[in-house]
Amino acid sequence: MRMPPEVCAAVARAPQAGEMAALPGSGRRKRPCRCALAGAALAVLAAAGCTSMTGQRPPPPAPPVNPAVAGSTVLADDLQTLQRLVQGPPAEQAEIVANAQHDYDSAPTPSHQLRLALVLATPGHPATDLPRAQGMLRVLMANPEMLLPGERALAFLELSQINDHLTLETENRRLQADAVRADKERMANANHRLQTEVDENVRLRKEIEEMRAKLDAIANIERQLNERKPDSTGRTP
Repeated sequence: MRMPPEVCAAVARAPQAGEMAALPGSGRRKRPCRCALAGAALAVLAAAGCTSMTGQRPPPPAPPVNPAVAGSTVLADDLQTLQRLVQGPPAEQAEIVANAQHDYDSAPTPSHQLRLALVLATPGHPATDLPRAQGMLRVLMANPEMLLPGERALAFLELSQINDHLTLETENRRLQADAVRADKERMANANHRLQTEVDENVRLRKEIEEMRAKLDAIANIERQLNERKPDSTGRTP
């Protein structure tokens, strides 16, 4: 209760409870009267009121922060940003990526780092970078206590999806490389067999030509021998 200044001054001048009124003509003091006790009580109340007048009222305490409500608000904002990133035109997509990068560069808090990682992990825009998003999420999950519970769950799920996706991509590249290598090996083997067959045909053709040459030589010799024999026709015994 606040008291007017004049009341405060009057109470300050009032006799206190411990003061004794002296009797005229005697050295004795009488007991404190009821009015003195009432004045003391009034002085206490007035002092409290005067103190409240001179001092400033303390500000009300800040309301406690509910982690669940704060996490829900942050997650709703992140999901709305990702929806705009997926459905928006290229200009809006570029603006969202630039804003997320700027927020992280200006204040690299865990929440800003998570939002940038989610933006980079979202497919369907030119700035998609799964390896970089994977690295940022791994840093966050190394210190999960820095995130709100909802952010922690979202970061864990996104990191799991990125790991699975990159693992599949690596396996696909390995299978493709194996298929290309197997095709090359089959082609090399086929070429080797074809070259072997060509070489064999050349060898056989050469042998055939050599045999023909030998047969021609034999036939030539026989012809010459037949020409040298005397003609016995027309002789009498």
